[in-house]
Amino acid sequence: MASQLAFDLPTNVRLGLADFFVSDANVLAYALIQDPQRWPGNKLALIGPAGSGKTHLARVFAAQTAATIMNAKDVRADTGLPDGNVILEDGDALREEGEEWLFHVYNAFSRDGFTLLLTSRLPPARWDITLPDLASRLSTITSATIKNPDDPLLTAVLLKHFADRQLTPTPNAMAFLIKHLPRSFDAVRNIVETLDHQALAKSKPLTRSFVCTVLDNMPPDEE
Repeated sequence: MASQLAFDLPTNVRLGLADFFVSDANVLAYALIQDPQRWPGNKLALIGPAGSGKTHLARVFAAQTAATIMNAKDVRADTGLPDGNVILEDGDALREEGEEWLFHVYNAFSRDGFTLLLTSRLPPARWDITLPDLASRLSTITSATIKNPDDPLLTAVLLKHFADRQLTPTPNAMAFLIKHLPRSFDAVRNIVETLDHQALAKSKPLTRSFVCTVLDNMPPDEE
């Protein structure tokens, strides 16, 4: 039978507070997101690897505080200053031309009492910042780090990725994945995406044998 075409359809990603699974790996970040009054200077940096739930928590915070969501790579010198709470995603991707903007936002928020949430793979003190005054200010921001997943969190993240894509692996397939998956958020996301595409292309259910075959044929750097 010829393979079916696999289209990259948008998935039903759920980003509500009830959809976030709390474990020892992320409990501090989860608690701080819900209590911005505890943020020193009204600022917090949410740090974690790709796929760790930073964007999920940022969306929760946006829903609770009406914060504007921006991506650091889109910020320019002439970007207008916000007049409310702000989430700056992927802060370590900030371009040099956007540094002056963030410097002014930082100072304005300290004065006006708005909150600033940064998300990044690296702590702000390690960003490649050329503006000395901004680098100095970023180095003082409180950070909450999401660690690589423990087993309960890995299971929850795996289940969420499957649910977002409306996939239903068999219990044996889930047990196999939990035992053999790398302890990495990015690896979980990549493997579920691959399983989704392969299951659609081959019209196969997500059984243990099918999952095992797909994982065996994945390049090592994609697992």
